[in-house]
Order: sequence, then structure tokens, then C-alpha cells
Amino acid sequence: MKHGFIKAAAVTPDIKVADVEFNSDQIRKGMDEAMDRGAQVVVFPELCLTGYTCSDLFLQELLLRRAREELLKIARHTAGRDVIAFVGLPLEVRGMLYNVAAVLAGGEVLAFIPKTFIPNYSEFYEARHFARGPRQAEKICWMEGKEAWFGTDILFICEQQPNLVIGTEICEDLWAPVSPSLRHALAGATVMVNLSASDETTGKDEYRRMLVNSQSAKLLCGYIYASAGEGESSTDLVFAGHNLISENGTLLAQSGRFCNEVTCADLDVNRLNGERRRMTTFERADDSSYVKLSFSLKLKETRLTRRIDPAPFVPAGAADRQKRCEEIFMIQAMGLKKRLAHTGCRSAVIGISGGLDSTLALLVTAKAFSLLGLPSSCITAVTMPGFGTTDRTYTNACELTKKLGACLLEVDIREAVTLHFRDIGQDMEVHDVTYENGQARERTQVLMDIANKNAGLVIGTGDMSELALGWATYNGDHMSMYGVNASVPKTLVRHLVRYYADTCEDTSLRAVLLDILDTPVSPELLPPEDGVISQKTEDIVGPYELHDFCLYYILRLGFEPSKVYRLARLAFEGIYADEVILKWMKVFYRRFFAQQFKRSCLPDGPKVGSVAVSPRGDLRMPSDACAGIWLQEVEAL
Repeated sequence: MKHGFIKAAAVTPDIKVADVEFNSDQIRKGMDEAMDRGAQVVVFPELCLTGYTCSDLFLQELLLRRAREELLKIARHTAGRDVIAFVGLPLEVRGMLYNVAAVLAGGEVLAFIPKTFIPNYSEFYEARHFARGPRQAEKICWMEGKEAWFGTDILFICEQQPNLVIGTEICEDLWAPVSPSLRHALAGATVMVNLSASDETTGKDEYRRMLVNSQSAKLLCGYIYASAGEGESSTDLVFAGHNLISENGTLLAQSGRFCNEVTCADLDVNRLNGERRRMTTFERADDSSYVKLSFSLKLKETRLTRRIDPAPFVPAGAADRQKRCEEIFMIQAMGLKKRLAHTGCRSAVIGISGGLDSTLALLVTAKAFSLLGLPSSCITAVTMPGFGTTDRTYTNACELTKKLGACLLEVDIREAVTLHFRDIGQDMEVHDVTYENGQARERTQVLMDIANKNAGLVIGTGDMSELALGWATYNGDHMSMYGVNASVPKTLVRHLVRYYADTCEDTSLRAVLLDILDTPVSPELLPPEDGVISQKTEDIVGPYELHDFCLYYILRLGFEPSKVYRLARLAFEGIYADEVILKWMKVFYRRFFAQQFKRSCLPDGPKVGSVAVSPRGDLRMPSDACAGIWLQEVEAL
């Protein structure tokens, strides 16, 4: 449970209709298999102890009594075991029959949660046998000498992990317009369990999956759905054992259909709690009517089996990636289109270096001009050779500009910077930060003045990863009149340029873009060595894929350093050694806190994703915030 990770399992056991003893054995075997795989929360299907399809046999006293006796055996099976289990059975309470989930832990039956919404349509005739469960919980004697809570409004809270709060509903409850899980979530439940017996019809699996995912997204919760499978009567229905585990709208695991199996996944309850903390519209309701029962689990490090994406900003599938890139490209272009239209500008000025960021900015600008019906010739792309410019990047910058039909202007800054260095007493042979930033600020001055001359806007090229690290010259490339890349992380910039290359019809333009993609990332502010780039950004600040990983989990999810490190080790296993990951994590935290003052005065730019660093909405962080507690935890790793 370290860092809030809980291993959960949805188990569809083999059963025989009305063979309670056999079913009890299979439930215990399924529980053991789930625990062997590390599961601590184990959910079984609706009425699995007797079988869902018993029909009028539910009215037989013998079946009900044997179900209670076998439930006691299953409850005792949890004694001394690190598990809380949910098992479905019929239960008589004061002469009324209820479809319930028995909640078992520590060798005891903690409670019975009755089904709220009882279907009586189509293939389901539960109302013939079962009553609607009451919300108000009360203590009942369910077996001689045995008491337990009974009612819908009961939550189960883990003593060792307070963010693990479990609410329970049964099958049809999820389908209802106002499901019990909605109330449970507003009362504090972070994980929902659903004991179901949903029959299989053509296309129903897709609807079921959508329903579970959407409920987990709406309620910002984990959702464990265990469904009845083979073994139920096939008189009129077939059950496929379709188990699902979802977290905040993301399907973590699902079983195959038509095969009874154990389905496991890791739920992150700390993440869910953090999402609710961030979403101020998720307002807690009055929970005074709820009974809250505690249970105990061992506080151990869950062995994670969920996939940790090393590139959280970039969709893994080619089709999804292309769709995402197309969408982001249009958001960027539409943002710039609005700004140009609002200001009445018919001209744009952009510094073109032959690198990825300026390439993407120029492509976006060309698209915005096309949307406005303006010719690309109204775009002035300025190449400004400096002391570190190489032939490769210079040539690519010129060729790209020509292929897009923009106006190419060359302004060699070397003489102006040399004079400036003489004025301020900077030694030309000292290649320090003044040597580098002097060139960056000269370039920005050139762009601003050309924009004034052309009555245009300077389009910023810097990306979000650079802004997070402060890898920008204050009042140099840090400044523009509209920053189209301001919320695009570096790992995604590459894919956006690749997307344009893959979809453009001009083969010569594609060739230029592919060569730009193959060029090392560099500000080109230091002299080249033998005509080749000598200053590689990732050698200085670290790999952008590591920094973007940190950026996502720190800003989007608010994870602590130890958790980010744990996930990074899994995501980059076999790619980066642990000490390398830790080294660049330290760099990220130090730079991120120290460089906030640069982000506090950013130009406008379009937000394209769930993470951004705009000081006007997404990252309202004081420039003088202390990094102490974060760096202490990093240093302790």
C-alpha cells in the first residue's frame, strides 16, 4: 500500500447452480489465487455462493441456511489473511429476502450490503424473490450468535491507508440513474466494488465497459466489477464472466469473456484522493447517515503490474498519436488565428533556427495564416547566424522557410554581439552565460524590431519543458508576443513535427522535416567543433523524456518525489540506470523551483493539454517558493 497503491482482484469462480458447498470451495480457491497475486481487495460476483440463476429455489429454506453456513466458512478463511473480500448470496432478514454482498475480513462478516435497485424486466425477474435494500444500516443477527451490519449506506475504511474507503453496489445499481455509488463517493468512498451477474448479449460488453469507465471517471474513483460466468444456468441466458477494473476513467484490466478467471490491477487511491482535492467541484455530501467500519490490511509495498508509460504526454498507439497531434496542431493554429484577427495583424515574425521548436512554430503560423486566408509570404522567418550556428541547421532553416512560402530574412548577429560584448567588457574567449545569453537577447531584439517595422507579431517558439526547467534566456527567447508552443512538452514537439512530415504531400518538405527531427537539440550558442554542434541541451540539463515524465507526475498529479522516482524506475527500466534517473530528478526539482520567476511573466499562448505552466491559470506558484522539503526527500532516496 506504499504510495497509495492497492492490488485489487475481480474473481469469477467456477460454480454449480444451487451446489453451495462446491461454490464455497471455489470461492476460497479464487480468493487464495487472488492473494497469491498480491490482491488485498477481492470481489466475487452477485449471488455466486448459490448461483444467480436459482430462480424459485431462492425461496427454499434449505438453500438459504446452507448459504449462511458456507459463508461462515468463507469468512473464517479470511482469518489471519491480508484481505477484504466481497461475496454475493441471498439473505433473509425479518422475513424478507435480499440480494446482498457479504463483506468479509479478519475471519468475520463485517456487514451485508443489500442491492438497491431490483430489476423486473426482460430476462431479469429479481422482484419475484428479492426486496429493495434499505439505506439506513442496522445491526442484525444473521446466524445464531452472529451479528453484522445490514444496509446500503456503509463504508469500509482501511486503518493503515485512510484513502482506501470502499463503497459497495450490486449489478443493476450501476445502471440506475442515481446509483448508490454516487452517494458513496460523495460520502468519501474512493473505491467502488460491484458484484454483478450481467448476462451476455451481442455488443453488451462494450456498453458495460463504457459504463464502468464513465462511472469511475465521473466519481473520481476506482471501480472493481466482478461478473458471473460459466456455471450459471443456460436455460435462457449465458454469462461471460466479464470482469473490469477501472480508475478515474481508465480501464486498468479486464478479463477475457467466456472464461472464468482472476483479474488483477493496481489502484492508486492516493492519486484518486489528489484528483478530488484538485477538483473543487467534487463537493462532499453529508455522510452522517453512513456507518463507517474499519478493517486492517498489512502496510506493504505493492508489486506494481500496471503499465507506467515513459511518455505520459504522448499516446502510445499510432492512430491515437496521429489524432492527438492533429488536434493539438489545430488548437495551436486556432489560438494564433484569433490573436492575429483580434489585433488586426497581417504579418508575423518568427526566429527560425533549424531546430524542432522553431520548426513547429513556423508550421503552426503557416496554418494560422491559411485559416485566415492570408498568404504565407506575410510571414517573415528570420535566420540569425551566431557563434554556434552550423551549416546543417542554417540550411534546414532556409529550406523550410522556402518550402512553406514564407519570406526569409537573414540577420547575422555576430558583429552586433561582438560590439555589445566590447561595450560591456565581455571577453570573447570566455564562453560563459553572458556569452550565451547576449546572443539570445540580441536575437529577440532583432525580432521585436522587425515586427515593429512590419506591424506584426513576434511568434514565440519555446516549449513547456524548457519553461519548466527555466532553460530560456530571460527577456531573450523567453519573450514573444504569442507563444504557440508554451504548453507543448518537448517529447510531444517531436511527434507534432513528425505528424506534419508524415501527412504533408511535398516530398522535399518532408525530407527537410525528417533531417530536422534527426538533428540534436541545441541552442547553438557555443562555437561548433569541426562544423558539428558542440552544445547539446540534453547533455547539460538531462534527457527531456525524464524531465517530461517528472513534469507530468509532479504538476498533473502532485506526486511526492519518492513516488515519482518509483514510477520512473519502472517506466525506464533497461533504459536509464537508477542513479541516472535520480541525478536528473534532482536537477528538475532544483531548476523548477529556482526558475519560477521566468514563468511568472510569460506571454499568452494556447493551452493544449491537462498540464500547462501559465501563471494566469494553470500554475499559480510564488517565485520565491522554497524547494527544501522536496529536495530533502529526493536526497534521501
